[in-house]
Amino acid sequence: MTVNTTAAAVLALFLAAACTAPTPPRTQASTVGATACAHPQGPLGTETATTIDVIEQAYFCILGNYYSGPTLDPRTLLTAGFLALTQELDRDGRDVPDATMPALTGDRKADWAAFATAYRKITDQVPDLRDKLAVATLEAIVAALSDNHARWTHDDARPLDYYDGDGYGLGLQANVSSSQTDGSSPRVALAPLFVTTVLGGAARAAGLHPGDVIEAVNGSAPFVDGKVTPAIAALYPTYPEARPVELRLLRQTTGRRWTVTLKPGLYQRDLAALQVVRSKLLNDDVAYVRMTGFAPDSANRVLKAITRLRTGRTLAGVMLDLRGNGGGSPVEVARLVSAFVHGKVTAYQCTVDGRCAKSSTDDTVELLNLPLVVLVDHGCASACEHFSSAVKDLRIGRLVGTRTAGVISGPAQSYLLANNTVLSFPARHHLGPDREVIDRIGVPPDHYVPLTPQDAAAGRDPALAEALTLLHK
Repeated sequence: MTVNTTAAAVLALFLAAACTAPTPPRTQASTVGATACAHPQGPLGTETATTIDVIEQAYFCILGNYYSGPTLDPRTLLTAGFLALTQELDRDGRDVPDATMPALTGDRKADWAAFATAYRKITDQVPDLRDKLAVATLEAIVAALSDNHARWTHDDARPLDYYDGDGYGLGLQANVSSSQTDGSSPRVALAPLFVTTVLGGAARAAGLHPGDVIEAVNGSAPFVDGKVTPAIAALYPTYPEARPVELRLLRQTTGRRWTVTLKPGLYQRDLAALQVVRSKLLNDDVAYVRMTGFAPDSANRVLKAITRLRTGRTLAGVMLDLRGNGGGSPVEVARLVSAFVHGKVTAYQCTVDGRCAKSSTDDTVELLNLPLVVLVDHGCASACEHFSSAVKDLRIGRLVGTRTAGVISGPAQSYLLANNTVLSFPARHHLGPDREVIDRIGVPPDHYVPLTPQDAAAGRDPALAEALTLLHK
C-alpha cells in the first residue's frame, strides 16, 4: 500500500460513522440480520482473536448493512471464505481430507449453518492454525465484495520507530498508482512504467531519478500487450512486508541500464509535503492551491489561501491541484464546490433499489466568482472524484490531466466487531450529479495531458502548463 493509499484508507475510516455490537450467540445467528452490528461508544478495546463467531458477525453485518445486501448472494461470500481456508491449509502443508465445500442453496441462514459446521470440523483438526485460518477466511469474505471502500482493519501494527511523518515502502512513486494494480480498480495505464517522484528511503539511497524507466520488476515485465501486470504491485509494499524488490532500470537521458534491489522500510517524508493544503501565486495572477486530501476544515483552508493570494491583485483564476488526493470528507467537498456554484446537487447516494439521497451545495459559502481549472490524475480517488465529477457535470471549471482512479463505491460506514477489529463498507452507492456511475470508471479530464518519462526527467509539468494556458485564454 502506498502513502497515498494509506492516507485514503485513514480518511475513509475517519469519515465513517462507526458502529459496534456484541457477537450474537450461535443459537441466535439466524435472527441477527441487520442487528449484527451497531454504533460503538468510545475508543477501541484491545484486539482479541478472530473466531468463527466474529466471522459470523461480519457475515450477517455485511448482508444486513452493505448497500447491495438485500440482493447479495451469500454463496459468493462463503465460497470465497472457504477457498481462502483451503488455500491456507495448503500453504501450511496441512490439508484436511474432509475439507470440502458444503452444499449451499442461497438461503442466508441455512448456508451459514452449513458453512460454520464444516469450518469447525476442519479447524478442530488443526487447532494450532485456528487463528491464521480465521483471519484468511474473513479477509476473503470482505474481498469477495470487490468494493474499494470495503475493508477489514486488524493487526494495525506499526514499526517501533514509526512516527506520523514517516512513509513506508521503497520510497518512490511511479506513473502507475497502487489503485491501478488493485483488482477492484481500473487497470488501464500507459507504458512505459517510470518513476515520477523519489520520496526518500531505498529509492533515494540507490540514486533513482524521476523519469527512470522501470523495465522489469522482480524479473517480470510491468506491461504485457499494453496491459498492466501484477508485477507492478511490488512497488507498493505495505508494512510489515519487507521482501526486497529488484528493478531493472533505464535512464533515457544517458542510455544507462542497470539493476538495483530496494528493500522496503521506513523513510522520512518532506514535512512540507505532509501539509494538506499548500498555496502559491503563479504568473502573478493565478492562485495555485495543492490539496492532498479532503480532511476536516480543508475547504476553509483552501478558501482562506485563495483570499490571501487575491488580496491587492486581480486574479485570472484558481488552479486546484488534486493529483494524488486520496479523498476524505464529503462535507468538505460540498463546501469547496459551493465556492463556485450554489443551488446544485453535487452527488447522489443510492440504495440498491434506486432510492437516492442528494448531496447538495452549502449556499452559505461565499462565491469566489473566479475561473477554475482542476489538475487530476489516477491518484485522485473517492471524495476527490466526488469533487471532480461535480466540477465537470456542473460546468464550473475544467479538468486537466488524466482520468481519476475510479475508487468511489460510496461513503464507508464502520462497524466494530466483537474482537475489537473494524469492518467498513458503504451503506449507499455513489453516483455523480448526472446520476452517472464513477466507481471503477473514474472521471475523464476535459484536457488529457499525461506525464511522460521525458517530462519527469526534465522536471516539466505539462498539465500545470496547460492549466495556466487555459486560465489566460
